[in-house]
Amino acid sequence: MYFDELDLEDCILDALDAMNFEECTPVQEHTIPPILEGHDLIGVAQTGTGKTAAFLLPILNQLSKGGHPEDAINCIIMSPTRELAQQIDQQMEAFSYFTNSSSVAVYGGNDGIRFAQEQKGLTLGADVVIATPGRLLAHINMGYVDLSRVSFFILDEADRMLDMGFSDDIMQIAKLLPETRQTIMFSATMPEKIRQLARTILKDPVEVKLAVSKPAEKIQQGAYVCTEPQKLGIIQHLFNAEPAKRVIIFASSKLKVKEVTKALQRMKLNVGEMHSDLDQTQRDAIMHEFKNDRVDILVATDIVSRGIDIDDISLVINFDVPHDCEDYVHRIGRTARAGNEGRAITFVGPKDQTRFHTIEEFIEKEVEKLPMPEALGEAPEYKPGHKSEKSRGGRGRKGKNGSDKKGNTRGHGRKKGGKKEANTSPTPQSTNAPMPEAPTPQPAEATPKKKRTHRGGRKHHKRGKSESNTGQTTNNDTF
Repeated sequence: MYFDELDLEDCILDALDAMNFEECTPVQEHTIPPILEGHDLIGVAQTGTGKTAAFLLPILNQLSKGGHPEDAINCIIMSPTRELAQQIDQQMEAFSYFTNSSSVAVYGGNDGIRFAQEQKGLTLGADVVIATPGRLLAHINMGYVDLSRVSFFILDEADRMLDMGFSDDIMQIAKLLPETRQTIMFSATMPEKIRQLARTILKDPVEVKLAVSKPAEKIQQGAYVCTEPQKLGIIQHLFNAEPAKRVIIFASSKLKVKEVTKALQRMKLNVGEMHSDLDQTQRDAIMHEFKNDRVDILVATDIVSRGIDIDDISLVINFDVPHDCEDYVHRIGRTARAGNEGRAITFVGPKDQTRFHTIEEFIEKEVEKLPMPEALGEAPEYKPGHKSEKSRGGRGRKGKNGSDKKGNTRGHGRKKGGKKEANTSPTPQSTNAPMPEAPTPQPAEATPKKKRTHRGGRKHHKRGKSESNTGQTTNNDTF
């Protein structure tokens, strides 16, 4: 479906034309019409599917028609992280270029000047407020924020907000909103806690589900079954074969991020780090350097696994196996965006094999196990669920592969549950051994765009719905 087949105002279509946006993504095709009709909606779709435009375009469309108070906050958009709030604010600026809608982004980590700017926008009544829950509550508690005339309430990445402990904050904000508001909620997953939230704040919502939690087909996935000391050697092998460019390396904790960053710097690689110990100015600076190709490799926690709008990441490396299957999907979803191809490589340690096998079952795909570079020795055997992985037990004598007498790889499993980060691995060691060449990845190819043959008479031609049945829309009252 094309945007000019939707019931959008000319000012919105003009902005889309200026940005060369012509064809809807599946999530936009299935969610924009019910939002325009005024329904509450819950959309279940993974990151990178065009969710931001799916809610911004219809909201801006309705605001552009007039009838909403000019001195009031008309729309609240909740975001789990500062980075996602910034991204939404940037897209808001682009989509609203030909409208009179105003907006303000409200998030923590800034100085007093920024706080005063936020206060001014909230007091005067910006049309759209894009906020993290804690920062918005800080302003509300100071007594100058009036939410009594809000028409639209949007929760982006609702599952992430609940995971981060924002449930009480969201409910506190929701209680200040009028009952007549339209509520829109997007989530990558639909666990019971999301259904419970939906039952509480949505009224007879339309539910849209699209290919939930499956990686893009154009991601070339691979895994190295390895020991902890071999991980840095594999990275050196990869980047000796091909210079690092537009790479994100995910690690399990901020301590591990710092260790890996220092190790890569010793290899003379151009690397930056992103984690929660950095203040907002530092985060903004490193993301700016990375986006503008002045940093080749970004080592990060899951702080950048969702909601960061970078379309040309060539390679994602999971230095550690993610704790949750969804985290794996979101991490590798940083590559192969906007129709491009990309690679994702995961380092699977002996104690992580069962968890990685669970991920393979979740994505319904057996990830290719890549051969260990000869200079790094032999790889552990891949035996997910083997008893030697669950408990170290008697240590016994090690064979040359780090196995016991029976050839079982030593290691222990990690108890499931909880998202608490822990640095359970020894400090990685670098290697100066000569590295054999690694296969060169296939270059990304942009998907050619269909061209519209005219601009005039937008509503007079119909191309019909897209042939792929990737979405399902239902009126749902079972939350």
